This record gives sequence, C-alpha cells and structure tokens, in this order.
Amino acid sequence: MTTIITTKDVTKTYNGKIKVEALAGIDLEIRAAEFVVIAGPSGSGKSTLLHLLGGLDTPTSGSIRVAGHDLTALSKNRLSDFRLSTLGFIFQAYNLLPVLTLEENVEFGLLLKGTERGEIREKVRKTLQELGIEEFAHQRPSELSGGQQQRGAIARAIVGDPELILADEPTANLDSHNAGALIDMMRKMNEGRGKTFVVSSHDPMVIAKADRVVRLRDGKIVS
Repeated sequence: MTTIITTKDVTKTYNGKIKVEALAGIDLEIRAAEFVVIAGPSGSGKSTLLHLLGGLDTPTSGSIRVAGHDLTALSKNRLSDFRLSTLGFIFQAYNLLPVLTLEENVEFGLLLKGTERGEIREKVRKTLQELGIEEFAHQRPSELSGGQQQRGAIARAIVGDPELILADEPTANLDSHNAGALIDMMRKMNEGRGKTFVVSSHDPMVIAKADRVVRLRDGKIVS
C-alpha cells in the first residue's frame, strides 16, 4: 500500500523563557487509507505533530513528506495551496466561523479553491446530508449543539474530497454518545471512501477504533 506520510528525525523546539522540546526525533510512516491514532497524555506532543503534518507549523529539524510534498521545502503560498488541495483538518474547538451559517462554513474552502458555484451547492448538500445535518444548513454555529458543530467541522473537512484528514482531539468537547457517533462516522468515511485519517486523542473510545496506535510520551514515540 502507498505511503502517504513519512517523517524522518523530526524535532520541534519552542524557545521562550524556558526552552521546550515538544518533539524529539520522530520517525513515522503512515500508509494511504489507514486510520491511525496518535495517543498520549497531555503535553506529549500529539497536537504539535498533527500541526506539522498539516503544514500549520514547521519543524525545527528533520523532514516531512505528505502525499508526495516535501513540506519543509514549500513556501507559505505553496503550503496554503497544499492544505486546500490535499488536507481536511478537524479541530477540537470546531473553529466554525460564527458569522457564517453552517452551509457557508462548509462551502468556504471550495470558494477559496475557485470551485464552480453549482458544483459547490451540490457537494455541500450531499455532504451535509451524509452527516445528517442538512436541516441545520442555514443556522449559525451558536444555534447548534456541540455534536452538530463537530459534524459541521467534519463536513467542512471532507467536502473537498481531500486525500488526508487530520483530526485534533475531535471528541474532547463531546459527551460519550456524541463522541461514539462521531468516531463511527469517521471510520465509515475511512472504510467507505478509502480516506486516510490521522487522529490525535487520549480518548479510549477513539483509540479502540484505530487500525494502528502511535503512542507519544515527552515528544518521543514509545510504541
């Protein structure tokens, strides 16, 4: 199976008043269509690693290749294009724009890509329908429950048909019922659409659904 992510000796150090080594020597390979969970306690480096894989941050040293792109060699503009064309990102805090309706939030990335308006409408409608939130299309995030907002975040992440979906603690703000439904939905997309998922989490329910678990502690892979 094709390898979609390769990292070699990746480090990330934050230099503030106190120097913090968030990641130390990360070597990792992830194959296309895998559902991989990056697990570990708070402060282990899970979110930092996910942000590096998504090109939202740059490593202090080492190399990162994602879907054939050497992220450390891309300019800011090229990184932005890479994220638009290749990635879907699901954030813990949903990150839906409060002034936009759910439908407008989901179509935002397609507008940035220059997708034709009729195609946008059809893709957004199908995606909201697939996730069971079509009836909330014209409501703003403040009018939605946490579970509905997180489904909206997933819709925004997948509507452009990305190769890779990164999810940072996606169940952290949900009750167990909504968390279980969410992770089942993500696995269904992984298996049905063949999408690669890399999920950071310390939720046992999420970890139990993984094809493979990469455990971090103190910025290092321990298993």
